[in-house]
Amino acid sequence: MGKGGEATCIASTNLKVPNSVEEKVWKSSYNPLDPNAPKLPSKAQVKASIPKKCFERSALKSFYYVFRDSVWAAALVYATSLVVSTDVPPIFSLEMIKWIFVWTFYAFWMGTILTGHWVLGHECGHGAFSPNQTLNDIVGFIIHQALLVPYFAWQYSHAKHHRRTNHLTDGESHVPSTGIENGMNEHGERESLYAKLHEAIGDDAFAGVQVYTHLFIGWPLYLMGVASTGRNGADGKPLGDDMMDHFRPNSRLFPPKMRTKAYLSTAGMMFVLAILVKLTWDYGFFPVLLWYWGPYTWTNAWLVLYTWLQHTDPSVPQYGDDEWTFVKGALTTIDRPYGIFDFFHHKIGSTHVAHHFFHEIPFYNGDEATLALKEYLGPLYNYDPTPWYKAMWRIGKTCHFVDGLEGIQFYRSFEDVPLTNSCKAKTS
Repeated sequence: MGKGGEATCIASTNLKVPNSVEEKVWKSSYNPLDPNAPKLPSKAQVKASIPKKCFERSALKSFYYVFRDSVWAAALVYATSLVVSTDVPPIFSLEMIKWIFVWTFYAFWMGTILTGHWVLGHECGHGAFSPNQTLNDIVGFIIHQALLVPYFAWQYSHAKHHRRTNHLTDGESHVPSTGIENGMNEHGERESLYAKLHEAIGDDAFAGVQVYTHLFIGWPLYLMGVASTGRNGADGKPLGDDMMDHFRPNSRLFPPKMRTKAYLSTAGMMFVLAILVKLTWDYGFFPVLLWYWGPYTWTNAWLVLYTWLQHTDPSVPQYGDDEWTFVKGALTTIDRPYGIFDFFHHKIGSTHVAHHFFHEIPFYNGDEATLALKEYLGPLYNYDPTPWYKAMWRIGKTCHFVDGLEGIQFYRSFEDVPLTNSCKAKTS
C-alpha cells in the first residue's frame, strides 16, 4: 500500500524466476542460464549408470499388483456396502451426516485405489508391464477403458509428452501459455479475463481456482482438446484454431497410422458409457453416481496432480525449439514425496525422473533406478521435499505463464505483472 492510502503497482521485471518465490522454498539446483552450470550427460551415459536388472520386466509380478489393487478395491466396496445405502436419507438428520461422510470417504479412497490401476494401465502403454506388447495393450486397454481413458489415443499423446518434455512448442500436456496468449498487451498490462480474474480475487483465491480447474475439470478438458494440449499437430505444423482431442480419428493429434487405434479407443469409451447409462436406467442415478462417478473424479484429480507437479516449478526451465534436447527435457522432471499414497500409486510421483529418462523401467524397479540416478546426476537430479499439497498450492500461485516460446523460459506469476489502471485508484 502506497502513502496516502494509494495502491501501488509493481512493475514487471526481467527476472527469469518470479520474485514471488520466497528464498526458503525449494529451488532446482540446475539453472541452464548459469555460466557455471554443469555439463549435461548424454542419454546413453545416464542409462549406463542404472543397473541393467532395473530394465527387467515381469508379467507375473505386474499381474500381482493388478490383483493386489483389485482386492483393495473389492474390500472397500464390500465394507462400504455394509455401513451405508445409496438411498438418500432425510436431509436434516444424523443419518444424512453419516451418509455424506461415508460416501465421501469411499469416493476419495476408491479413487485413490483406482489410481493404482490407472498407473498399471500407464505401465502397459509404456511397455513396462511385460516384455510382450500385445499382452500390454490388452491389459492396458481393459484397465484404462474401464476408467474412461481412451487407451491407444492417450498412449500416443503421452508418448509425445515423454519425447518432448517441457518443449514449449512441440510438448504435450501442461504446455505453458505465454503472456501475450494470456491477454498481456505490449506494455505488459492485463487484458484477458483470466489475468484480470487474478487481479480481482487475489493470489490465494486464484490459486484455489488453479487447483480446482486442474484437478477436477482439467482431465476431461484435456481429452477434449480444450486445455493443456501442445501447439503443434502430429504433422509438426502449428495447431492454429484446430483442436487436438483424443476422440476423433481425424484429430490433428494423430498421424494417419493411428486413426484405427483412435477409433478403437473411442468405441471402447462409448461401450463403457453405454454400460453406465444402462446401470443408471436400471438402478437409478445415485447408485451409479456414488459407486462410480465419485471415485472417477478423484482418480482424475490424482493423475492430473502428478503430471502437473512432476514438471512444474518456478525454478525449472521450459525450452524453446532452439534450446530443447531430450536430456534437458527429462531433467526438468521433479521427484516428490507422497507418503502413504506412494503405496497405492506405485511411486509414480517419487520415481518419476527415472521414468522420464527410461519409461520401460517397471515401477517396482523405480526405487533402485532412482538411487542410481541420484548418485550419478548429483545436482542435476530434482527432488523437492516439500509436501505435495504445499507444493501444489505454491505452484498454483506462482506458475501461470512464460514470457515467450524461444530460448530458456521460466514460469512467472500474474503477481509479477503490473495491475491495470484500476489498481491506481485511491482506496477509501
